[in-house]
Amino acid sequence: MGVVLNQSFKNMMTTYFGFVIGAINVLFLYPHFLSPEYYGLVTFLLSASTLIWPIMGLGVHNTIVKFYSSYKTESDQHKLLTFALIFPLFIGIVLGIFGFVFYEAILAYFNKNELVQPYVWLIFVVAITIAYFEVFFAWGKLKFKSVFGNFMREVFHRVCITILLALVYFDYLSVEEFIYSLVFVYLARTLVIMVYAFKLLPPTLDFRLPHNKSSIFKYSFLIFIAGTVATALLDLDKVMIEHYLPIENVSVYGIAVYVASVIAVPSRAMQQILHPITASLLNNKQRVELDKMYKKSSVTLLVVSGLIFTLIITNINSLYYLMPDEYEIEVSILLLLCGIKLFDNLLGNSNSILLNSDYYRLILVLGIAVLLVAFILNLWLIPVLGLLGAAIASFTAFFLYDSFKLVIVYQKLNLHPFTLKTFQVMILITLLSFIFYYLEFNLPPLVSIILKSSLISIIYLAVTYFLNFSNDITETINKYLKKQTP
Repeated sequence: MGVVLNQSFKNMMTTYFGFVIGAINVLFLYPHFLSPEYYGLVTFLLSASTLIWPIMGLGVHNTIVKFYSSYKTESDQHKLLTFALIFPLFIGIVLGIFGFVFYEAILAYFNKNELVQPYVWLIFVVAITIAYFEVFFAWGKLKFKSVFGNFMREVFHRVCITILLALVYFDYLSVEEFIYSLVFVYLARTLVIMVYAFKLLPPTLDFRLPHNKSSIFKYSFLIFIAGTVATALLDLDKVMIEHYLPIENVSVYGIAVYVASVIAVPSRAMQQILHPITASLLNNKQRVELDKMYKKSSVTLLVVSGLIFTLIITNINSLYYLMPDEYEIEVSILLLLCGIKLFDNLLGNSNSILLNSDYYRLILVLGIAVLLVAFILNLWLIPVLGLLGAAIASFTAFFLYDSFKLVIVYQKLNLHPFTLKTFQVMILITLLSFIFYYLEFNLPPLVSIILKSSLISIIYLAVTYFLNFSNDITETINKYLKKQTP
């Protein structure tokens, strides 16, 4: 786990720095510098782009990670990478023609929120830049280099957004110019990661397909379905909220989703390096090492994300005091959204195991079924319960989907992530969340957040250390303590 822990730590620090910048944008700058309607518009455009980009990428970013290490000749490796460069462009051209032909019909869909109509075409532009960004990010992972790519994914665009919002505040940019500038930021991010990836692994174009082309196409198509399912489950609710409710509701719900997504940071950071290593372990049939990594990644992610979950739930009321009243949301909605992210972390590297094993087809079929459930639940619950209905639909869909993943890995590979420490950590999370949520300090909101977070962190880390919930975390704390000892 040495290279995993090293790069995971760097990725996590980078990701958290990006999330801090993002939190400033989402919780303070966007709400104060843009109207709720335009904030909702930006949230919707990015969510819709996230829904579409897997179609353009068609799974090739995962395909090159899975197959590259299995090839024994440079010729096949060059063919695979050339395929990854060309295929998204082909799909993008096809979708572009489709969008041009049916543009008026697409605009008619947004007749309830006319503010969206002039910017619909930007969804396509952002989507294709994200698709190619993921390809070049995966390209760098082939050399087990994920830190710079993670910086570009988590930090670069958020810092640029901060600058753009400041320009809006000082009247150097109009809101409309801000939206177009935001699209340019996504394009620039892709160009930078492309240069970095080519420096690590210079491309040698070979337009022939590798010898196992049928396996590549089949895997890419199935991973495309998996990616579509995963991203649709993440952003379907926000896109459907736009259709059924006034667009400002998208920004209110989007803030809650962003707050909950902070819990996913440890998993996002660790998965950058876990994915290629898991693929290598499976390709080389190292089952014992894979089992150890599965359990270690699960408990480590649960410990770290559990602390974040507790801090969010216990401080949420104080946090909303710092924001405009129109963005406040029910605590039950946030609890459901945070529960989704905590369960995701509990899965450890199960996603990487499934996507790189011979059993990924099963989860794809189940994923489509769960996506259909999510669509039906959103269709039914949003008009009835509003934002709470969207949260219930998302929680139900993700709980089913993640549960299916655990069952399939266990049934097919006889692997599971659970140990006694898993349940001990869950008890700690539950007790601290319950106690400190109802413990209120008669202090200004920011002071209350700092004081409560400090108390929770000290108790949580002390229990984690002395009960040795995670060997990796214990070793990290020991190294820090040794450095502090004169």
